[in-house]
Amino acid sequence: MDDLCCTPILAAPISEREAAEVAIVLKALADPIRLRLVSVVAAGGEACACDLPALVGRTQPTVSHHLSQLVKAGILEREQRGKWAWFAVNETRIGHVRTLLGPDDSLRDHSDT
Repeated sequence: MDDLCCTPILAAPISEREAAEVAIVLKALADPIRLRLVSVVAAGGEACACDLPALVGRTQPTVSHHLSQLVKAGILEREQRGKWAWFAVNETRIGHVRTLLGPDDSLRDHSDT
C-alpha cells in the first residue's frame, strides 16, 4: 500500500489494484471525526494521543479507534514516546492522494489563452 500513486484518475483509467488501494485511503478519510483528527495533527505538525480527545470533543476510546484506522490506511504515522503515542501526517501518502485526485491538465479551461 506504500506505493499508492500515480496518474490522476481524471487523466487515465486506473487499475483494479490501484482503485482498491485508493478506496482504502478514501474510506478512512470519509468520516468527519477522522478528517478533523488529520487536520488537527497536520496543523500542529504532530500531536499526542493524550490531547486529541479534548481537541475533537470525543472520548478517548473513540479517538483511539479512529486513529487506529488512519494509521492502518497509512494516513497517519504513530510513534510511541514513553507511555504516550504521538501522531504525524504521512506526507507521502497524502501527496499520493492529492496527485490521484488532481486535475488532468487536458481538462483545464484554456479559453483565456
